[in-house]
Amino acid sequence: LVAAERDAAAAAAAAAGGGGGAGSMASDVAKLAELKGAWPNNIAVQTFDLAYFKSLQAGEQAGLLKCLQSGIQNPDSSMGCYANQPSDYDRFKPFFSRALARYHGVGEGARHESDWSLPAGVSYDVSSLGLGALSMRTRVGRNLADFPLPASMSRAERVALEAKMSAAFDVLISMPEYGGAYHSITPGHPSCISEAEYGRLVGEHVMFKDMSADPYLVSAGIAADWPYGRGVYVSGDGGFIIWVGEEDHLRIMCMARSTRVESVFNRLKVALDVVNGIPGLRFAFSPDYGNVTSCPTNLGTGMRSSVHIALPSLTRDGTDARAKAVCRPLGLSVRGLGGEHTPIGPDGTVDISPSARFCIKERDIIAKLFEGLSRLVAAERGAADTADIAATAIEAAMRGHLGRKKVDAIQAAQLAAQSAGATAGADAAAAAAGAGGAEAVATAGA
Repeated sequence: LVAAERDAAAAAAAAAGGGGGAGSMASDVAKLAELKGAWPNNIAVQTFDLAYFKSLQAGEQAGLLKCLQSGIQNPDSSMGCYANQPSDYDRFKPFFSRALARYHGVGEGARHESDWSLPAGVSYDVSSLGLGALSMRTRVGRNLADFPLPASMSRAERVALEAKMSAAFDVLISMPEYGGAYHSITPGHPSCISEAEYGRLVGEHVMFKDMSADPYLVSAGIAADWPYGRGVYVSGDGGFIIWVGEEDHLRIMCMARSTRVESVFNRLKVALDVVNGIPGLRFAFSPDYGNVTSCPTNLGTGMRSSVHIALPSLTRDGTDARAKAVCRPLGLSVRGLGGEHTPIGPDGTVDISPSARFCIKERDIIAKLFEGLSRLVAAERGAADTADIAATAIEAAMRGHLGRKKVDAIQAAQLAAQSAGATAGADAAAAAAGAGGAEAVATAGA
């Protein structure tokens, strides 16, 4: 099938011929056929269908290929595509419905429904799990309906969008419950900040990093014209911020240190209604797909809710592998403190968030997050108990004047049995200790 598609693509490329746009499209089509056999995990490449492509008018063909540029130029992409216009998900539904089904694990005809209403009387309070206040953040991606999405914006359009949002921020700044200020990095903007101030905001995770260093965003066109049209609004208390000009037109988020997971969720909903109610602002929305975002991975809710939690025992080996093993069945992602592909904290702190964005209600995202925290806390305590028993067993064995080889055997047995729990760990250590240390190990386990 791959060979047949490659041959068909070559024929289509030859038929297109010529230079300019036609030649570029022919080259992209041929490249897609070539990549399909070599990159099975690139969803956009695998979803591309030559027959569907040929059924489109030339302008639509160019539009679809523009959506796939990130995956074509970066074949190691997992998603491999970005929408370029608010209408793209509906305009290219035969392509995007299949890509969404592959990524989100839903049917090709799936429709998204939103619901922010938390169950009455329910509180997701981590103090009930024996935890203190944690760092929490909930954000959504939103795009304005009357602008192209970031991948196809000109510099003038980026600056115009920022100007429109600056007027909206004036409304927020005038409200006592928000206040704050807008910080732009657009040269010549009235609120433009210094390079040093920008660096400070990035270091505090208030502002986003230089997008021109990201090859995926560069090839998609999203990072173009940096730093024009980029900035951040920060509320007076610092707990509510809005990024302008990142992967989506807006990233709207609330953060706090709290024991109640729903606290930032509720504040975000109120703030979102305020922003959406400012005259002249209208968010892009699809009847089938919900809130329109640049990346199909965020489509629907556009929401990510996360909590930072220290898991020193589960991450004792210096990795987040055991935490991921607990979280994966619950549909939760585990990241480093700086996001994907960043290290965990020195004390074992990781970032936990539900993976689902599409065909899940907003309220269910919060429920899944709390359930995941409950499971992690239980697993962390089990791992801590196992570690304590192992340490006591080794100490007992050494008190019994066992040889170095036997002590090493105890340690190796314990490491191999950690994932089985505290009791299994003690049994493994006792077996390795033999008669000389088994009784002491058993006593430690009790």
